[in-house]
Amino acid sequence: MTRATSMIEVKNYQPTTYDEPAEGPALVLLNIEEDLHGDFEGHGVATFLQMIRADGSASFIGLERVDATIAGRQGTFVVQNKGTVQGSAVSGTWAVVPHSGTGALAGLRGEGEFTAELGRSGQVSLDYWFE
Repeated sequence: MTRATSMIEVKNYQPTTYDEPAEGPALVLLNIEEDLHGDFEGHGVATFLQMIRADGSASFIGLERVDATIAGRQGTFVVQNKGTVQGSAVSGTWAVVPHSGTGALAGLRGEGEFTAELGRSGQVSLDYWFE
């Protein structure tokens, strides 16, 4: 297993509330585009479903397609994300969806963590291997 780390630079952050009841948490759809710089270079496009509590904290899940170069190998892969938001601090985990790799990244597997400032920059790590 190899560890890669990269910085996230959010290019587009579009939240859309799709359910806001009189009582209970709001449900939000987030569309995000981001560039990655570091051990893996590329671009990601993600959609998240987020639940925002009355205190402003949130939980989310989502999928992201990443078009990247890792260790000189170029292709795409999909990661499944889950995490939380406290104030403007985002943290969570992600895992490569099995059999989602294309090109030279076919067979990519892995999991990692991320931290970010909501709608801004952050850092990701990925412990990866190839099947």
